[in-house]
Amino acid sequence: MNEQNQGSLHNSMLISMPQLDDGPFHRSLIYICEHNEQGAMGLIINHETEVAFTDILPQLNIAENLATNLEQPIFTGGPVKPEHGFVLHTPLPNKKWQSSIQVASNLCLTTSVDVIDDIAHDAGPEHSLIALGYAGWGPGQLEHEIANNAWLCCPFDADIMFTMPASKRFTAAAQLLGIDINLISTQVGHG
Repeated sequence: MNEQNQGSLHNSMLISMPQLDDGPFHRSLIYICEHNEQGAMGLIINHETEVAFTDILPQLNIAENLATNLEQPIFTGGPVKPEHGFVLHTPLPNKKWQSSIQVASNLCLTTSVDVIDDIAHDAGPEHSLIALGYAGWGPGQLEHEIANNAWLCCPFDADIMFTMPASKRFTAAAQLLGIDINLISTQVGHG
């Protein structure tokens, strides 16, 4: 998973264009975890849910009264399997979680409860993002959507994902491309 295939958008970010504003990808910034001939998988990294971190702990059999970190936001990762949790995080030296895969040189994706337990007890990775659900595309689907101007692609930026407030991530990613996203319209003009 570490190698980037020719033409792959793996380890990059997608910025939704205004034509997607009436669906689940309204003003979305998506980190692409995997992209190959079978399709693509990513997580929306800028839409926080109403779900509180303390709400998910009992469902995962994590004792809330022993937790020391209760302020972790939960994100809407995408419309596919919203009942499943995904954690994007920086690696922790000498620590492996049960179902952790490295998706980039300094980024892992984990789907097991043990990483959430460690996050709740301040024993987890330095940076993490918890998402419910994911965004998925079948073979050639993402390429088709990009060709139809539904998405802009920009390089991955860990600061945008982990340290910037969620409400600023979408605009900041577009600025990586030198674009003021607020000036882009759904209307096509003819002179």
